Amino acid sequence: MSRWRHALALLFASLLLSPALAEPAKPKPDFAVKTKAIDGKVLLDAAIKADPKLAENCLAEGKKYIAEQRAEAEPEFKSDPELFRNGPWTYERSYTADSLVADRYVSVLRIDYSYTGGAHPNTEIDTVLWDKAQSKRISIRPFFTDLADGSPAMQAMVKGVLASLKAEKKARGTDDDGDDYVKSIEPKLLKIGPVTLARSTEAGRSSGLIFHYAPYAVGAYAEGSYDAYVPWQSLKPYLSAEGTAIFGGDRPKGDDERNK
Repeated sequence: MSRWRHALALLFASLLLSPALAEPAKPKPDFAVKTKAIDGKVLLDAAIKADPKLAENCLAEGKKYIAEQRAEAEPEFKSDPELFRNGPWTYERSYTADSLVADRYVSVLRIDYSYTGGAHPNTEIDTVLWDKAQSKRISIRPFFTDLADGSPAMQAMVKGVLASLKAEKKARGTDDDGDDYVKSIEPKLLKIGPVTLARSTEAGRSSGLIFHYAPYAVGAYAEGSYDAYVPWQSLKPYLSAEGTAIFGGDRPKGDDERNK
């Protein structure tokens, strides 16, 4: 009996160590191209693919991105193949639906991963706000009365971002690295950082704004990425009628860990 148990234990251990079980299956890319110079992929998550127009929009943009990277990599390969001694340069762009507000506004996280043989891979984060009713990309401008550069609303957003980042850096033990990152966050819609609508405890509403920062954006590379949450209550004086209609409730417990 002991020999049987021993054999069973070995079998169980081998299954646990099996690559098929140790690593989750990688999703199949929605577009891919591989040459000696580039290994490029575009991935859309299930929620995005469920909306044909949004999927078409994201895929077209993703294909264009890969084409641009290929156009840069191919000449480099021909002129200096030693740069590719470890294989083709890798580029991957993924689109993930982060929230749906009022059954209309889809916040999408767009993450670019690239590795071209340097000390470490690079990650860039951007966002897309998709209006299902109009089948097009929009900004958060319609939700506020004035988002001009330096406006009170933009000032309030920067204040909220910096407070959120300071709290997160303190929690991570990285708050002693100076405040140089503060200078990069300006009260301008194109300078404050990529933004999404935060989910809410109240159905159909958003609890505020989340600003997303890739590694290096607001700290050392080793710190990784940061999300800065600004609750809607701190922006209430600046909401338009459209904003008043979609903001409400609180951020669901645990949502601050979703994208880490």
